[in-house]
Amino acid sequence: MGVPKRLTEMQKRFSEYLIYNEGKTTGREAAIAAGYSKDRASVEASELQNPTLSPLVVKYIGELREENQKKYEITFERHIAELAKLRELAIKRGSFSSAVNAEVSRGKAAGLYIEQKIIKTGKLEDMSELELEAKMKQIISDYAPILEAKPLEEIKAEVKRIEVKDKKGLNKIKKLN
Repeated sequence: MGVPKRLTEMQKRFSEYLIYNEGKTTGREAAIAAGYSKDRASVEASELQNPTLSPLVVKYIGELREENQKKYEITFERHIAELAKLRELAIKRGSFSSAVNAEVSRGKAAGLYIEQKIIKTGKLEDMSELELEAKMKQIISDYAPILEAKPLEEIKAEVKRIEVKDKKGLNKIKKLN
């Protein structure tokens, strides 16, 4: 017998069902949907996807898959246009937060925003004595406001009085001891 020269309608239906429902269906389900018998659906699906047994079907599946990928391919222009559409829809619906998010996403895609994250790794053991001293000086200068915090007793001494309302609603000054 030999390799057929063209696809049958059932083979085309199988291929199309398989590709257009990719990720949602199995080969067996695609074979049944194409009209193959339920008893042999698994075998038929396996044979139809085998390049040695069904090269035309495999080629057609590949063409459909490529066509499908091109149809939904993400390009810079499509991405920006789609974000613009989403922004316009959000504005029409009065959803300004969503519109702003879409516009920010367009800006990020266009490279107008730069997110920078710096991750430094290393061990203190790997640093020289001079590097350690420089690092400690840097930490001290960076965190000076925190490091120069005063003890609670000093703060209490600085705060000499607070206002307290008496029972009549008049302000009185009370000294802290």
